[in-house]
Amino acid sequence: MGFLTGKTVIITGGGRAALSDGKAGSIGYGIATAYAKEGANIVITGRNVKKLDDAKEELERLYGVKVLPVQADISAGADNAAIAKEVAEKAIEAFGRIDVLINNAQASASGVTLADHTVAQFDLAMYSGLYATFHYMQACYPYLKETKGSVINFASGAGLFGNYGQCAYAAAKEGIRGLTRVAATEWSRDGINVNVVCPLAWTAQLEQFKNAYPEAFEKNVHTPPMGFFGDPEMHIGRVCVQLAHPDFKYMTGETVTLEGGLGLRP
Repeated sequence: MGFLTGKTVIITGGGRAALSDGKAGSIGYGIATAYAKEGANIVITGRNVKKLDDAKEELERLYGVKVLPVQADISAGADNAAIAKEVAEKAIEAFGRIDVLINNAQASASGVTLADHTVAQFDLAMYSGLYATFHYMQACYPYLKETKGSVINFASGAGLFGNYGQCAYAAAKEGIRGLTRVAATEWSRDGINVNVVCPLAWTAQLEQFKNAYPEAFEKNVHTPPMGFFGDPEMHIGRVCVQLAHPDFKYMTGETVTLEGGLGLRP
């Protein structure tokens, strides 16, 4: 029995992606695994139904928790407020409460320079990341207020350091950082803890980026000082579990940067 038994977490982008060697390779799934080990009820969203179903099967089989997969895609032209509201309502219908919201989902056309970026590519990053974070936060706010819950958003070093070929991704992530800080200021009076994580882990998405855009990868992605990339569960997921612990309420508004397993608060 973990300290999150009976509590509910929503994780966007929580499907199970695989590395080329077959190992789990997504931050969302790593977070879901860490929460499953603490006994939480888990709601995972994403565009790919198979990845969601694979995550549900494995998490329920290995850890005995309940997992609700919900296909959802925040995108240009969609009724995005309604999509986020439906996810929140399904979580309440299934589990009766929302304790943690983790805005992890993000798509982008990384590797495309600013001069060559299209509006559609820019919209892809903004809607899947910044707008999704905004809509899910609004949809979950009333329920998080009831539970004195936590919001954990995901930004990136791409925005902090201006990575080559990642203009839309960096812009979306910096928007998320600003949104997080405002929420921390406004929602602290409601007892809601709000933080942002800037992770660096070896994932299927990073592996694909390396294969598709080797030049951009070499310019942007460097082995962390500790000599290895973070593990999605151990170095990212476990930090997200800690940020949902009552003892971490004082950390609201912090940026947590994770490189090679080392957590820093600049």
